[in-house]
Amino acid sequence: MRITQLIPAAALALGALASNTQASEVLSAEVQSPALGRALTYNVYLPTGYAEHPNVRYPLMYLLHGNGGVRNDWVVKGKMQKTVDTLVENGEIPPAIYVMPDANTNWYVDLKEKMETAFLNDLMPHVEKTYRTINTREGRVIGGLSMGGYGALRFVLKYPEKFQAAALLSPAIYSTEPPADSSARSVKVFAEPNTNGAYSKTVWQQYNYPPLMDAFLAKGIKVPMYINSGDDDEFAIESEAAILYAQLRKAKQPAELRIVNGKHEWMVWETTLGDSLKYVFSTVSRPQVTAR
Repeated sequence: MRITQLIPAAALALGALASNTQASEVLSAEVQSPALGRALTYNVYLPTGYAEHPNVRYPLMYLLHGNGGVRNDWVVKGKMQKTVDTLVENGEIPPAIYVMPDANTNWYVDLKEKMETAFLNDLMPHVEKTYRTINTREGRVIGGLSMGGYGALRFVLKYPEKFQAAALLSPAIYSTEPPADSSARSVKVFAEPNTNGAYSKTVWQQYNYPPLMDAFLAKGIKVPMYINSGDDDEFAIESEAAILYAQLRKAKQPAELRIVNGKHEWMVWETTLGDSLKYVFSTVSRPQVTAR
């Protein structure tokens, strides 16, 4: 594994810690993925004081980017480091580790590449071995925007025993089919074999979330979900978000729905990230001090 510093540490240490404590930092790293047959790159946010407190384990959040995005998006466009630092300093969320993997346009499924397998079998074990995370469901959450919201929803529905909560920001879930201008139709992921990547309604519906819902609910595991969308979303995700929210509420699953002003854009995701973090971390284990 290779780790290099990507973004300088914040200039100010958090008020709850000594003034000379190392501030939060975002690092770039990679893990060799047998599922992909190549390296899987990711960013990792380490909280203030991580290096100085080697006997502390932290909750963990995976943040998934959208179609055509990269691991840097959450930090550069979404300003997640500033948002997280502020919320931690104000005592609104616990210090935590955040992992932001590169997924290209793979939609976090095992189609064009085995990205679902790579995430579960390669990235997750690597992260929990490499960093001081709380390696139980109670210490692990997931979130994502657009394509990443689609991926995060599928992961919690298929594997609720792995995730305590989820944040779905403008999730590209489309309960029937994607709109004509959705990237889901053009990225050559949801395609039948030997069709040169042509979009297939059958494949989309097979890999969409509705087929997972009955098995998820049958497990009886509560997974709080924060769901939002801009009210002027170009892909009408506000209505899809409401459909998902209604299904969860009918099944007595904990969920919150926010329809905010905006389109399918970073203004929506940057300004609502903090609200979503406060929700998903509300039931998560706090940092744990372990024996040296």
